[in-house]
Amino acid sequence: MPMTRQQKAEIVAELKQKFNETDVLYITDSSALTVEQMNNFRGKCFENDIEFRVAKNTLIKRALEASDNNYDDLYQVLKGTSAIMFSSIANTPAKVLKEFRKDHDKPVLKAAFFDNDIFLGDDQIKVLSELKSKEELIGEVIGLLQSPIKNVIGALQSGGSKIAGIVKTLSEREEK
Repeated sequence: MPMTRQQKAEIVAELKQKFNETDVLYITDSSALTVEQMNNFRGKCFENDIEFRVAKNTLIKRALEASDNNYDDLYQVLKGTSAIMFSSIANTPAKVLKEFRKDHDKPVLKAAFFDNDIFLGDDQIKVLSELKSKEELIGEVIGLLQSPIKNVIGALQSGGSKIAGIVKTLSEREEK
């Protein structure tokens, strides 16, 4: 049964809201996956906090056009079957795709968008999966900042015991 105009408008409004709220989106082609494979893939997405939505290309394009970001370069990939992966972490969808593709030919990455950068083509999965997330980068910076502090504290603590030893030795000498 074909969709009514009202249903289409609702889907466009939902997608527009998701495009405005989400920093990271991947457009994939998951055609040719069996129902079981699709359910497994959806499960992997759910486990990794990725929302997976299948929609008609015309509705996706309308929502992209109506959203706040400039998605002009994405329109070219809206052919055939399209599904969208929404995530808050840039590399997570690529990691899920890469892992799932060890045993399957699909889903194929059509495009990815985050930080106003667009990555086109399935060959981008490896690059995207190896990107460090914001949390990983922050952790590395904190680790680098803590390292010198730990060295200073360690030196002070070991030096402190040396100083205490010297003071004790000097005080014992004076007593004699």
